[in-house]
Amino acid sequence: MAEQYQLIADAAGWAVCYEALRRAPRFAVDVEANSLHAYRERVCLLQFSTEDEDFIVDPLAGLDLSPLGGLLADPAVEKVFHSADYDLALLRTQYNWTVCNLFDTMWAGRVLGFKKMGLAAVLEDLLGVCLSKKFQKANWARRPLPENWLDYAANDTRYLLPLRDQLADRLEAADCMVEAREIFAAGCEVDPIVRQFDVESFWTIQGVRALEPRAQAIFRALFVWRESEAKRRDTPPFKVINNQSLLLVAKAAVDGEGPLTRAPGVSDKTLARMGGGLQQAVEKGRRAPLPKPPKRGERKQTGKPGFLQRYDALLEWRKQAAQLRGVESDVIISRRAAKELAEKCPCTPEDLEGIQSLGPYRRTCYAGDILKVLKETK
Repeated sequence: MAEQYQLIADAAGWAVCYEALRRAPRFAVDVEANSLHAYRERVCLLQFSTEDEDFIVDPLAGLDLSPLGGLLADPAVEKVFHSADYDLALLRTQYNWTVCNLFDTMWAGRVLGFKKMGLAAVLEDLLGVCLSKKFQKANWARRPLPENWLDYAANDTRYLLPLRDQLADRLEAADCMVEAREIFAAGCEVDPIVRQFDVESFWTIQGVRALEPRAQAIFRALFVWRESEAKRRDTPPFKVINNQSLLLVAKAAVDGEGPLTRAPGVSDKTLARMGGGLQQAVEKGRRAPLPKPPKRGERKQTGKPGFLQRYDALLEWRKQAAQLRGVESDVIISRRAAKELAEKCPCTPEDLEGIQSLGPYRRTCYAGDILKVLKETK
């Protein structure tokens, strides 16, 4: 039998949960969304754990969750997440909430050089706790949620506080806590999720470049239609029809005119299910101008002269520094920081103060190496 949690789906329950969180000096947080089941994902569950209580909050139950925003932003209260990036972006997008005083157990492990940082793997390694990953791809917008799904969700925060303490002890012992805290703080600076459909991104799909030009035009039209259909149905594009089936339809539609009745490799049922929209897209592609593929590997020089050369040199330096230390490259500096450095090209330690994405720890630790790389690639 799973350990008990409190499912919060009414105002009275939410008042109890909020008061418990408000009193706690720290609490663990996780977010479940329906990104694999909707065109635009939304927050479907919020899980919280204090030292002695576990809560699952249903944000689809019409609760007034606005007080939570102030609590998440309170720098006096530590919030513990595992791999917070996407969760924080969701909270910013849907509620315009920001998080202060973050401890991210995934990043803590990466700073320490751990190779397996999925929650299940790190809990088993450090705490001897075995968690199921069975419902990772579940549709969390479903209601009512099965009890075993809720048990799974509760476990995502139940062990985060003791995990945090284990990792914090190791960070302190390795003299890496200041570095980790800087990474946690940078992780709080997230932008809202903005999904913009790029028509020309169809060229990145495997197999498109191998199509003959007319089939490429048909595929492009199908690609646009699929996006529109996914938005109309509120479902991910791949659930309308997958890329492989689109390729097969485009190939079959090159020969002949009129309605497409057969596409080898695509079931008649699938074609029929797509209806007139697919047929209209095929006809549009048959008449469209032939698309011109972009050149492979072409990168535009942007900003100051030599930007790409400096950027590549910084990435190579961070790769070597990471290998020496036994961590992943982005533990040394982020790509965002490398881009800002390559663009602004600081020459002195004082100039590095203006590189906001670098952070004070890295400015101190890596100033000499960074300035040397930039000087050698001017």
